[in-house]
Parts: sequence; C-alpha cells; structure tokens
Amino acid sequence: MKVVSTYSHKGGLDYIQQAFSRELIEVYDVINNVNASLAATKISKEKTMPGRRLFSPVVLNKLFNDEFGKRSWKRSKIDVRTEVVLSNGRRLVHEGFREMDFVKNRLGIEVQFGKYAFMVYNVSAKMTIFHNQGIIDAGVEIVPMKSMADEMSTGVSFFEQFKTDLEMRGFADIDIPVVILGIE
Repeated sequence: MKVVSTYSHKGGLDYIQQAFSRELIEVYDVINNVNASLAATKISKEKTMPGRRLFSPVVLNKLFNDEFGKRSWKRSKIDVRTEVVLSNGRRLVHEGFREMDFVKNRLGIEVQFGKYAFMVYNVSAKMTIFHNQGIIDAGVEIVPMKSMADEMSTGVSFFEQFKTDLEMRGFADIDIPVVILGIE
C-alpha cells in the first residue's frame, strides 16, 4: 500500500514531522509493507456488486496489526466510568473503556476502514481523550482513498470526504495536531 494524500489538521503534519520524525517514518514503512492484495478476500453479497471480490476490513486491520506490532507499537486502553443522575433521582453508572489502535512515544495511530462516524470520532473525540489522559501528544489517522473504498463494502468512508468535512469544521481549542493519511 502507499500514502497518496495527506491532510494536516491543526498543524499536525509539521508538528509530527518535528516531534515524531522516527515514528512517522515507521508509519510510512508500515503502510508500504502492507500487501493489500492479501486482503482481497471478501466476496460481496450486496445487490450493487454481487460476487465481486472486495477488500476485507478485518484482514486489512490484521495486516496493519502485524506490521505495527513488528515495530513495537502497542494498543492503549483506558477504563472509563461515569455516573448519570436521572430526573427521578436514580443514579446509573456506565463503565467501559476506550482503546487506541497503536501508541508509541506519545504518538497515537488509528487505522479506519469503517463508517464515516468512526473517522470523525477518532479525530474529534478519541484522540483528544487520550491526549487529556496524558497518553498522546498528536495523532495519525490512516484511511482509504475513495478509489480504495470503492473496492470495499458500501458505506466505508474515505479520505476525500473526511478532509472536506474537517476543513469545513475547522478546529477547536481542544483539538490536537493530527495528520490524516489517505492510502490506496
């Protein structure tokens, strides 16, 4: 695979090139070493493309996990707990966790081959949460280009759409520096 486009959110590219140059080289190395043809294993049952061989997000994620793992990148998981008081005074407790795909030396990585909402959540919420917890200083979001998303099940989001919305949204004070890498 290869990176064919980048989008720098809140100065992410410049910041990451300066503060995490070795890690960024590893990220590009991981992407270059993922053989996407190994992930063309899903046979579509969708009406719009019956019988067509597609990229499997599950297999793609495994290939990325293997490559990042070879370079000592680790998953990061934080426990969360919150209490909600209902209007009748009853208290509910929510316990769970948040997980980031890979972290090394305070740089967080998310690889996303899913629906659009997950891309937005990763950059606009999850990376901020992990920053506020003192785990990361910046993030990298790896997403497919439209040309690649067209070779996956319907509904997979893509770089061009994501970039448009981030540009139109702008950034907030709580956002952290992030670079979005569009791959094919």
